[in-house]
Amino acid sequence: MTDRPLLDVRDLHAGYGETQVLRGVSLDVAPGEIVAVLGSNGVGKSTFNRTLSGIVRARAGSIQFDGAAIEHDKPPAIVARGLIHVPEGRRIFPNMTVGENLDLGSYRRAKPRRAQNRERVFGIFPRLREREAQYAGTLSGGEQQMLAIGRGLMAEPKLIILDEPSLGLSPLLVEELFTLIGRIRADGVAILLVEQNVVQSLEVADRAYILAEGTFVMSGAASAIAADPELKRAYLGL
Repeated sequence: MTDRPLLDVRDLHAGYGETQVLRGVSLDVAPGEIVAVLGSNGVGKSTFNRTLSGIVRARAGSIQFDGAAIEHDKPPAIVARGLIHVPEGRRIFPNMTVGENLDLGSYRRAKPRRAQNRERVFGIFPRLREREAQYAGTLSGGEQQMLAIGRGLMAEPKLIILDEPSLGLSPLLVEELFTLIGRIRADGVAILLVEQNVVQSLEVADRAYILAEGTFVMSGAASAIAADPELKRAYLGL
């Protein structure tokens, strides 16, 4: 890791109405690093992502991204800084083509380099090039997930949050997806991988955090967490 993290979250609290979801979480991600946030449904993973990307307002704590405080910034300003969130459920535009969906990814950031970035995305996801003129709604689930990630890459992220990217995919497509996540990191992009797929997330990540009931109960090298059977039984249901 470098001396200064790219993303530095300290004592973060967030929730909805009177419901407190995040209870003082702290996390850091270095430039070019893959960090996994793991946990079962309902423990606060989506709230954590939404708070980082400005959709949910932090109630307390700090979020530093690339040396600037962003906990009070709105989503467009956070995107403009280079923190890109690929949400759970893909959220593509089904009645637009693959190419049009990709172009929308550069609307807020990197518009002058749209053509170069599209070629970069096609280099990572060659299948999208084959379907560039096809309506996104006609793609398979795996192809739609590639498109969602590719759209995020069009904004030239410094850090990309991938929220449950393997959800609903077949085992074969999950294998392919995690291989492609490694290729994204090789291109210099830091990745915050928020997943329920514990085994493969730990294989690709450098470090991991275990989220349970709104707090991180464990963190460390992904290899060490993968080797701890008691930890996996207690917090990850394995």
